Amino acid sequence: MFTGLIEEMGTVRKFTRARASLVRLTVDAERVLSDVKVGDSISVSGVCLTVVDVGPSSFTVEISGQTLSRTKMGHLRPPQRVNLERAVSPGDRLGGHVVLGHVDCVGTVRSRRNTAGGWIFEFSVSPDVAGRIVEQGSIAVDGVSLTVTSASRRSFKVAIIPHTLAVTTFSDLRPGDRVNIEIDVLARYAAGERQVPLP
Repeated sequence: MFTGLIEEMGTVRKFTRARASLVRLTVDAERVLSDVKVGDSISVSGVCLTVVDVGPSSFTVEISGQTLSRTKMGHLRPPQRVNLERAVSPGDRLGGHVVLGHVDCVGTVRSRRNTAGGWIFEFSVSPDVAGRIVEQGSIAVDGVSLTVTSASRRSFKVAIIPHTLAVTTFSDLRPGDRVNIEIDVLARYAAGERQVPLP
């Protein structure tokens, strides 16, 4: 489990296809390497992945074919930056919201607009996912915990303050770019309950 509070930005060093349905991704990092070890879970731009190797200045994860098909991870290339967060440990404070690292869909940056207090980003998403996004609800975009400021049938908006822009890959995002979207886990469960037929 994660909080959506990004610890640092890493840089993609290698993107290698081990075989048709498996990719090895090596990321240069600093802060998250302080206690990460093989077998640990780490969020890479919102995707929960297992560490398979740790070096002096990088770590490596493996990405399955299913994850590649459901996320933007297959489009990563050196030297792109990624958002990094280690899994929550017992006793840690939950500063953002509960993020599982299970992506619901790949969204697209629709617009990026500067305002007096920061930036407004609008993201296009599939209608089925949009139907589970609520105004003032939580959402994770590339692993970043955010609050939805408005939502429609095919898109939603979030407000980004200067600090968030500076410490996450939001500073790199431009219209047309892909992003990993994870809706709030409570909204996911609520949607599942609505689909269960009554006895």
